[in-house]
Amino acid sequence: MRFAIIGAGMSGILASIKLSEAGFDDQVIYEKADRLGGTWRENTYPGIACDVPSHLYSYSFAPNPGWSHQFSPGDEIEGYFERVAADYGVTPRIRFGEKVDGLEWGDGRWRITTETGTTDEAEVVIAATGVLHQPNLPDIAGLDTFAGPCFHSARWDHDVDLAGKRVGIVGTGSTAVQIISAVVDEVGHLDVFQRTPPWIFPVQNTAYSEEELAAFREQPERLTQLHDTLAELFAGFAAAVTDAESEQNKGIATACVANLESSVTDPELRERLRPDYAPACKRLIMSGDYYEAIQRPNAEVVTDGIECVVPEGVRTKDGVLHELDVLVLATGFRADAFMRPMDIVGRDGVTLAEAWDPRPNAYLSITIPGFPNLFMLNGPNGPVGNFSLIEVAELQMAYSMQLIEEVAAGRCHEICATQEAMDAHEEARVAEMGHTIWVTGCRSWYLDDRGVPATWPWPFQDFRDAMAAPDLAAYDRR
Repeated sequence: MRFAIIGAGMSGILASIKLSEAGFDDQVIYEKADRLGGTWRENTYPGIACDVPSHLYSYSFAPNPGWSHQFSPGDEIEGYFERVAADYGVTPRIRFGEKVDGLEWGDGRWRITTETGTTDEAEVVIAATGVLHQPNLPDIAGLDTFAGPCFHSARWDHDVDLAGKRVGIVGTGSTAVQIISAVVDEVGHLDVFQRTPPWIFPVQNTAYSEEELAAFREQPERLTQLHDTLAELFAGFAAAVTDAESEQNKGIATACVANLESSVTDPELRERLRPDYAPACKRLIMSGDYYEAIQRPNAEVVTDGIECVVPEGVRTKDGVLHELDVLVLATGFRADAFMRPMDIVGRDGVTLAEAWDPRPNAYLSITIPGFPNLFMLNGPNGPVGNFSLIEVAELQMAYSMQLIEEVAAGRCHEICATQEAMDAHEEARVAEMGHTIWVTGCRSWYLDDRGVPATWPWPFQDFRDAMAAPDLAAYDRR
């Protein structure tokens, strides 16, 4: 059997390793960029770090004793994936600069075409295209008229010197918070255009001492113990957000409110920074220095809505012109993109665009009815909002390997979820959402076109249990 993996980020590297371990060595990885790393290759903005502890945001089979901080910076994470890919023989399988633009199913195989004109075929495709990879550009009048440098946070222009400049940042999500903390002491003046204030959970990004690093190197079992401890802590957090009335969730709310009250001294600014929704309704932001940064004399929180962008800067709806030299768009990503804009055609000529009208869906976020032998890692409606995506991908890949074995053993040639199984799962998922924190009254990138959070609404242990073994009755096998 031949396998094609789309994407050489965290999930693509994982897929290649697990296929090799099972003896499936006829595989190729198509990567649109000139090097691997996924989101950690594309996002290089100042202050970038993962908001999941490094020893949890690591493959369970490849612990890293050298993480410098509890939440390590982006370049360390990219370096980690580069080392793992090299150590496990993944890198030679990657075809860089080959952006897949089409998949078509026929005669028991996927026909693959790339933007460069390359064609290929494979019995199985693993879509490891990521969740947050297509920048979301805001619809602001006059944005293209700004006279200075203007770029999305995921397309950071490192040729632009921010020292002493008047810088504007649109957005107050996790990325914006990291950038603000990193650049506020460098810029001349910082305007933060805030539509919605975030809740900040107080976390100090502690550096590991030389003694701790030495212990991690010399006692590998400590890394395993730390990973498992962090996994259980995050499972508790996942349980909290899936039950809005839980005591754990109330504890998170208490910590966030206390952080705001104790950290922001100016009463007027404090109220502008106070959200009107429950903590964790949006993705909770981890930071130990945002409130300190935003209170710098050269920082200003702008809460009036943006009317337009002009060559000199940003004009807000109160008529004020905020003169700027540089404008940064920390406005997030299209969370519903997944494999798109690839042109994917399944059985009977049905396109993915048709299957995903009006919204993306997949059974257990992995397989799509009518698209055989196509497996997604971190696909639609998985635990994107409440756990480490590495553990999610590992569990999903182990589950997918059991389905692949059905084909490899000759028990079927094609396998995908039935429409009935996906519809029943979706009905249960939507019904369960009523208990979660995400539906308590906020706008977030979790919400789909119906206002339903596109994520996993049950405790994380339920996800682990679901991934333990497939219910083959839920699958169309031919």
